[in-house]
Amino acid sequence: MKNGDIIGTPVSRKEGRSKITGQARYVDDMALPGMLYGATVRSGIPRGKINRITFGPGIDWHEFAIVTARDIPGKNCISLIEDDQPCLADGTVNHPEEPILLLAHRDRGLLSQAVRAVSVEYDPLPAIFTLEESERLSEIIWGSDNTFKTILIEKGDVDRVWEQADHIVEGEYRTGAQEQLYIETQGAIAAFDTDGRLTVWGSLQCPYYVHHALKKLCGMPADQVRVVQMETGGAFGGKEEYPSMIAAHAALLALKSGKPVKIIYDRMEDMAATTKRHPSRTRHRTAVAKDGKILGGEIEFTIDGGAYETLSPVVLSRGAIHAAGPYYWPSVRVRAKAVATNAPPHGAFRGFGAPQSLFGLERHMDRIAEVLGLSPIEIRRRNFLQPGQTMTTGQRVEEEIDLGKLLDKAVELSDYQAKKQKFTGENQGQDCRKGIGIAAFLHGAGFTGAGERHLGSVAGLEVTAEGTPRVLVSSTEFGQGTETVLCQIAAEALGLKYEDVGFAQPDTAVVPNSGPTVASRTVMVVGRLLEWAARDIRRKLTSCGLLGEGYSPEEFRTACRAYAAEHGPLRSLAQYQPPDDLVWDEENYRGAAYAAYAWAVYVAQVTVDLATYSVSVDDFVALQEVGRVVNPVLAKGQILGGVAQAIGFTLFEKVIWEKGRMQNSQMTNYIMPTSADLPPIRVYFEELANDYGAHGAKGIGELPMDGPAPAILNAVQDALGVPFDSIPLLPEDISEALSAGAAKRSLTSPAKVGP
Repeated sequence: MKNGDIIGTPVSRKEGRSKITGQARYVDDMALPGMLYGATVRSGIPRGKINRITFGPGIDWHEFAIVTARDIPGKNCISLIEDDQPCLADGTVNHPEEPILLLAHRDRGLLSQAVRAVSVEYDPLPAIFTLEESERLSEIIWGSDNTFKTILIEKGDVDRVWEQADHIVEGEYRTGAQEQLYIETQGAIAAFDTDGRLTVWGSLQCPYYVHHALKKLCGMPADQVRVVQMETGGAFGGKEEYPSMIAAHAALLALKSGKPVKIIYDRMEDMAATTKRHPSRTRHRTAVAKDGKILGGEIEFTIDGGAYETLSPVVLSRGAIHAAGPYYWPSVRVRAKAVATNAPPHGAFRGFGAPQSLFGLERHMDRIAEVLGLSPIEIRRRNFLQPGQTMTTGQRVEEEIDLGKLLDKAVELSDYQAKKQKFTGENQGQDCRKGIGIAAFLHGAGFTGAGERHLGSVAGLEVTAEGTPRVLVSSTEFGQGTETVLCQIAAEALGLKYEDVGFAQPDTAVVPNSGPTVASRTVMVVGRLLEWAARDIRRKLTSCGLLGEGYSPEEFRTACRAYAAEHGPLRSLAQYQPPDDLVWDEENYRGAAYAAYAWAVYVAQVTVDLATYSVSVDDFVALQEVGRVVNPVLAKGQILGGVAQAIGFTLFEKVIWEKGRMQNSQMTNYIMPTSADLPPIRVYFEELANDYGAHGAKGIGELPMDGPAPAILNAVQDALGVPFDSIPLLPEDISEALSAGAAKRSLTSPAKVGP
């Protein structure tokens, strides 16, 4: 493939061959000489003080490496935003899966017996498990008020809009926890060399997150800690912050035993102990004019952070900023907070707060339409943001986005109007009722606010001794196509074939810190840096007279070898420089929250079976504007996977909690959709280039998680005439609501009079 044909082409995946041939090495494929296996002893209660730990009979405990909080050489924390989460409990526990001590042994079977033989005695303390309990402050379990973070966003004069309103529409909307359920469970191996240097290999998204956490935990300088990402079998955010915990445990056991230690969670431990999507509650109170225009409103957005802060503040931030969606609000007040409960900490999950708040908004837009007697399409059309208008943070829409045109195309592609009319006529008296629903939304690409400025990411390229350019980034591949698209971007900028560019394994001893592989930032932010670095390589070669125009791959390699012989290694690094027009006020939440937004309209068609009360999604149209599409097959795959995952979020995946512990932590009783449960998902792209991403690309990976839930529940209401404002929506929820509705109607209907 020649230069110029690479961007926008579905080239083959860089890691595809190694995966399908079985050559790819995951962390559990790796073994080191003398390696031990590690395991975690966890809390049996949600909150309390540890009185005594007893090691039971029948086990030769001298054979085991045993680690407690007293063995930690540095600070006992998993360092992230705050250092509030201990690596190992030191006297108290705050959730039912709190790590208390660690064991290591060469025999995996004996290790599991030993974990069961450890007894921990507690003095239990009162615990809280819901948002409402946390807000009532019946118990203080974190800080002074159980609140990790509060956010206030204000625009205009909300207090004056109520007297101007023709209608005031209120609603409350809730979303549950969701398990990432990646194919490969969490795992890490840690080893110290003879010079005391620590290396950790793991299944992870963010090598430098783990590197930072290990430095603080072990009290070691940066150059003594190395983190290597192995092939990673899925993540979805679940391997953003949690790998710091499992890596820390493996490192402590390796330090205590003097041998390499591997920890691999089984599925039950992985599901029970690791982070999940934050449960949420969104409350809307909206002032609307009689023509359907939003005058202003108040939005309260609350998330359950679990026992420790982890990433709750930044999840809250994105959810709060997205809470007003792709609509123009002349006046708005968003109050958001993340609160503590005695459950395992909730954390990163695809969408990162936006699916929760956008669910509330898009259900609320249908509620407004119903109150005003307008169609769901018309209420959205009348309120869409227009270029030049400002969003809730005061950020001006600079892109020439036409959301009305996007809406019209989605309506046409889904045959919305004809189906709406047909279903209305056919549903009466039927046991299977059909409905169609719509959702419009947006998703900001990259870190929120000044996040990218503070991170200062670095990406680069180096040329090997053989003359082969190699991408140097800490951005990781875990199934989404990072290696492929970044190599496409580099090849295009270098004027080479895609096949001529290599990709360095993410290893903190080798690659610079290009930031975490999160927030739909890889192609837009890191890709742009890589583009700059590649152009710098090309400039160095041409300025030395070693490379002319229209060169072949062999001529490029020859030029690189000649440069290296005269000047030394050929390498270029590019660091993020914030654009002058992106200004953010963190204290007041004002300004440019994101450099660019992706925009979308999704349409879901459903059937509700009144015999089983089950909902099936029959057809799904996903139309999105995402900037330049670098690889159409991978981009479509992201949308297909995101919609499928969101269908699970909406209709299947319910975490059953009992006193802070997940009760259905197995794939036999945590129900997720299979291919048989998925509809035809019809994916369409619009491309509107921007000035911030590589070749005008925007983020794409998180976007498809945002819209399916409200589109599906809007369709269910269309089918049944009954509103549902909480997900997951299970058959028993529909049965209960319809039964309650029937009982209410029988109580309010007039009594029959005899003949």
